[in-house]
Amino acid sequence: MPADYLWLIPLLPFAGFLINGTLGRRLPRPLVSAIALIPTFLSACLWIWLWFTMKAAGAPESIHSGITLFGNSWISVSGFHADFALTVDHLTLLMLGVVTCVGFLIHLYSVGYMAHEEGYWRFFAYLNLFMFFMLVLVLSTNFLLLFVGWEGVGLASYLLIGFYFKRDSAANAGKKAFIVNRIGDFGFLLAMFLLIAHFGTLDFSTIFSAISQHPEWQGGFLTAIALLLVVGAAGKSAQIPLYVWLPDAMEGPTPVSALIHAATMVTAGIYMVARSHTLFDRSPYALGVVAIIGAATAIMAACIGMVQHDIKRVLAYSTVSQLGYMFLACGVGAYTAGVFHLLTHAFFKALLFLAAGSVIHALSGEQDMRKMGGLRKRIPVTFWTMTMGVVAIAGIPPLAGFFSKDEILFRAFVSPNPIGKLLWLVGLITAGMTSFYMFRLWFKTFFGEERFEEHHDAHAPGHDAHGHGGVHESPLIMTLPLMVLALLSIIGGWVGVPEALGGHDEIGAFLDPVLSNGVQVTEVVGHGTELGLAVVSVVVALIGLFAAYVLYYKKPGTAAGYARSFPALYHLVENKFYIDEIYQNIIVTPLLMFSRLFLGGVVEGAAVNGSGFAAGATARGLGSLVRRAQSGNIRSYAGWLALGAAAVIAVMIFGHSLWLH
Repeated sequence: MPADYLWLIPLLPFAGFLINGTLGRRLPRPLVSAIALIPTFLSACLWIWLWFTMKAAGAPESIHSGITLFGNSWISVSGFHADFALTVDHLTLLMLGVVTCVGFLIHLYSVGYMAHEEGYWRFFAYLNLFMFFMLVLVLSTNFLLLFVGWEGVGLASYLLIGFYFKRDSAANAGKKAFIVNRIGDFGFLLAMFLLIAHFGTLDFSTIFSAISQHPEWQGGFLTAIALLLVVGAAGKSAQIPLYVWLPDAMEGPTPVSALIHAATMVTAGIYMVARSHTLFDRSPYALGVVAIIGAATAIMAACIGMVQHDIKRVLAYSTVSQLGYMFLACGVGAYTAGVFHLLTHAFFKALLFLAAGSVIHALSGEQDMRKMGGLRKRIPVTFWTMTMGVVAIAGIPPLAGFFSKDEILFRAFVSPNPIGKLLWLVGLITAGMTSFYMFRLWFKTFFGEERFEEHHDAHAPGHDAHGHGGVHESPLIMTLPLMVLALLSIIGGWVGVPEALGGHDEIGAFLDPVLSNGVQVTEVVGHGTELGLAVVSVVVALIGLFAAYVLYYKKPGTAAGYARSFPALYHLVENKFYIDEIYQNIIVTPLLMFSRLFLGGVVEGAAVNGSGFAAGATARGLGSLVRRAQSGNIRSYAGWLALGAAAVIAVMIFGHSLWLH
């Protein structure tokens, strides 16, 4: 049985992290690449084996509740018990495919993109570490182990965002991501404490079974738990008010943006809400909060994305907006639609980020779209693959984004939520804005006159190993993942074609054993209504395309004229509604002043007014010992934390119960 070997899926990337993390500095780059790629490839192969084995077996009933890969007693104290156990059900199986397959393609692309970077071994060690923790997150069988993976991907994200740690902007972006996510994680922790208080366990099946057996439980403590989980999800999945870290995370290498901040980690909050749907279904208030947060995030981020000039920042705000779509779906009870969009988004957004990386690679690091233009003939593979991603995210049929986005809009329109029609309208307007800013990016990057300068630095990112200067296409190791992701962006949505469009909604049937259908549709609607809504959304997407065509191709100076006509509004949006400045002045600066004036004085006073020479000598003695470990280097602390956490998990995996199992 595949289940006897599936514990290797998370363990293989961890082995790659250990080898490269400890020995990589002294190994040649081809060997570092092999150590990073082979475990990730094998994990993807194991997932494919599992998928086809279960399909051949007719999806046995056992997978409905989960197939246990292994289990081991972990924590048992004062009546509380938690197992270190990994299970696979239909939702996990889909998430495993996204993480392993898309993750491998991004690893492969990274070999070419990072070829001339310092710290090559360190980058791949961190990338493998992220894969390990992300796989633990989706395979976990309880909230506690999910939280271990949750914190682990946060740590790996911090390390990868700040990979260029010599740049202050990158170091600050890593710290910002780490701190903002701690706010969300505090809410997650409080939710777990309430779960223990009311259920005595953190096991998914036990909690959800208890809720199902008590239909009288509505709102109350379930709402409190759900809202605290929303706080955690808002941090990890970059929703209002905790979205501010993700745009700055673009300071990391482009493959990091593709893997962590588009395809996998930022969807962890969506996954957690969908996994906990039994709890959320008992709290209409919490669902309403999720829907409103998602809709507000989607349209706000789309507004900001319309005026950004950095190609990666456009995609970053696009990611925030699309995550808002997923939140909106979960908020109206359409969990399957949210997960479906998570799947298609992983394909086309990973493609868009990697294609943007190929553009940046060709232009020797240039990211400003005002200094691009006319690239479609210079880098044709990048152009055509990115075109597929742009059309997919714009929601134009028959590419992937059309089917998943329209399913969310349809579910919002027919939901019993009192503001369901308003949510649909916000989503529809956001769809038009998405089409506009993505085709704006497309026209500014690939069409019009060439606004870039040729570079001749043989060691610049845009030059090959032979030192050939000028703009040229990326090597095959980078374009091959682009072509695979482009194909997935075309056909990936076909697994969710609704009956109204002649399909069978295979993904809905696949996820049905795990996810409820969400809030039941209360309006009697036929296929005609669904088709009509789909036509409206396509027309809106085409309007967005036409507007971008006129403003950035047909009459390229028109957009700048509109900006000058409405300077206050333009600068408000261009400066991201000054949210970062508001946070800085209202929260960050007062906290820093408080800590420096008050806490600093307390510590200093305690040192001066200590209890005599002996106490001072003792303190100095302890300090001389502790300071050897406390180097003040946060990255060093993070590395030791990662090794310690990984060691604990490895002990659990290789415990005697595993071998008995």
